[in-house]
Amino acid sequence: MPLSPETRRFIDELTASSPRPGAVGVDAVLLRSSRRDRRVVGADVALVRDLAVPSPAGAVPVRLYHPAPDGPATGCAVFLHGGGYVVGDLDTHDHVARLLAAESGAAVIAVDYRLAPEHRFPAAVEDAFAATRWVADHAADLGVDPARLAVVGDSAGGGLAAVVALLARDGGPQLAAQVLIYPVTDLSGYPVSEDTPYPSRIDNGEGYFLTSEGMRWFAGQYLADPADAEDFRASPIRAADLSGAPPALVVSADFDPLRDEAEAYARALAAAGVPATTVRINGGFHGMFGLGSLLPPGRQAELLVVATLRDTIGATRRAG
Repeated sequence: MPLSPETRRFIDELTASSPRPGAVGVDAVLLRSSRRDRRVVGADVALVRDLAVPSPAGAVPVRLYHPAPDGPATGCAVFLHGGGYVVGDLDTHDHVARLLAAESGAAVIAVDYRLAPEHRFPAAVEDAFAATRWVADHAADLGVDPARLAVVGDSAGGGLAAVVALLARDGGPQLAAQVLIYPVTDLSGYPVSEDTPYPSRIDNGEGYFLTSEGMRWFAGQYLADPADAEDFRASPIRAADLSGAPPALVVSADFDPLRDEAEAYARALAAAGVPATTVRINGGFHGMFGLGSLLPPGRQAELLVVATLRDTIGATRRAG
């Protein structure tokens, strides 16, 4: 379906008010713009607390969002934010984490992983996996059920979530689900050529806020060497074996240069025997998640993700 006039205007306004492509992270720009206009307000959550995860590289800041700290242990989603591995933090995605916790009934741990270019690959992966294992090890203190853990991420965070799911498969903890929102699954192939296996990098490479040139810039900031793109921890679609990974929901967007690689990853999971559901948001674009109060496609994506978390680790699972 064509891009709606409302969404077209929204993207054009963001593009006009943003620095040159590649200068900042897509999600950070979207959320900063929304906060400036005071149009996106985070949901109330009963308990919000900043914590730190010890790691060999130093403490990793995390933030706990618990919707019912005085009740029975809930499931928990480890949330990894987008921003091209370069920008984004606990505050830029605070309202996203609040939305997930408030509407799913599960606790959320948002992870402030190290960013490039100061900390290049695989620093973000190491922090994301360390935080996930820490949540499982400290579940009782956090008021969460270690048998009901999931990883969730958008954009670069979606790629990190996919990698954490594979690392957890091999070394624990056991995960109930992975939810990947327009994830980065392949950092190879930049700059984009005509023979790319992902036509959306060309078809949607300009004019929809996130650009393929911007992705090339992000990859250059994140990877110490272009050859790192062949490592599954940078490009999970490059993993030799995807079998045994937790069930996946992969959300793609119609007008997103990353659309085809996200859907290719879901197909690869399914081919490996992993239960994988793919939903393409018609009329959607990269960065829409968390903007549901402004744009219907964003809300469609939010409702889909929340329902999946509710059904797998959230409020409705307590009775089961």
